[in-house]
Amino acid sequence: MSQITAAMVKDLREKTGAGMMDCKTALNETGGDMEAAIDWLRTKGLAKAAKKSGRVAAEGLVGVVASGTQGAVVEVNSETDFVARNENFQKMVADIASAALAVDGAIDKLLAADFPGASKSVQDYVTEQVGTIGENMNVRRAASIRVKDGVVAAYVHNQTVPGLGKIGVLVGLESTGDKAKLAELGKQIAMHIAATNPLATRREELDAAVVERERNVLIAEAKESGRPDNIIEKMVEGRIRKFYEEVVLLSQAFVMNPDVTVEKAVKDAEGVAGAPIQVVGFARFQLGEGIEKAETDFAAEVAAAAKG
Repeated sequence: MSQITAAMVKDLREKTGAGMMDCKTALNETGGDMEAAIDWLRTKGLAKAAKKSGRVAAEGLVGVVASGTQGAVVEVNSETDFVARNENFQKMVADIASAALAVDGAIDKLLAADFPGASKSVQDYVTEQVGTIGENMNVRRAASIRVKDGVVAAYVHNQTVPGLGKIGVLVGLESTGDKAKLAELGKQIAMHIAATNPLATRREELDAAVVERERNVLIAEAKESGRPDNIIEKMVEGRIRKFYEEVVLLSQAFVMNPDVTVEKAVKDAEGVAGAPIQVVGFARFQLGEGIEKAETDFAAEVAAAAKG
């Protein structure tokens, strides 16, 4: 069993909102496994949901570019926000996003691709800029959306300059309908995705392991009520349906009109666009997503330095 530290308890408390002692108990019960501790707290009704975001360590920018039936999004990290506000860094990210279009967002191909306007690869160009700017930088990830006929719409939240910001979203709409109307709908859906962060476009595309984990937590939670198995089964199925409504794009209440789902909003838009519309997929990048920040106790550092 790993040692349960105060930092682990604090981290679990921030992720779940549960009490300090409950967090400590959860970690002890699960051998220090953070994800298992979150599930344990949820089972006991001490945490409403697992908060996956955590603290973000990386600075930098998310770059998005969309052109007709294709679009690409990239995340390029830097050590400080100061560099992210540098015009040269911003231009570099925009150029890397453009390069990602040609390789369908494949990160390995992107790093090996020619950097626009330079006789070197994207990877070599970034390495060169590290030496010039004096700060570590890296192209962390890339993705692409493409449709045969229709539009790929883009949206950038907390935009620093056009096409660059903290959250970048692409959404692909397959349709032979009016392109201007499709672009308008696509922009609204992209804004919705930025706000709600869905896990999948439709139910069948949701990771089976994610659904199974949620089901197990709900079953354990329902059993705490002491109700009969047949009642527990109905409770769990009802809550799983609610889970789908929260994390599946087409099942979510549309941010622009919460009275309808995204699926219904798309269906309603078909009349205006003049043809059937299919949401083929989306990509959403949030700067630093999934990267934990190494915390330091500044006061402790100063005290230690003073002691020599």
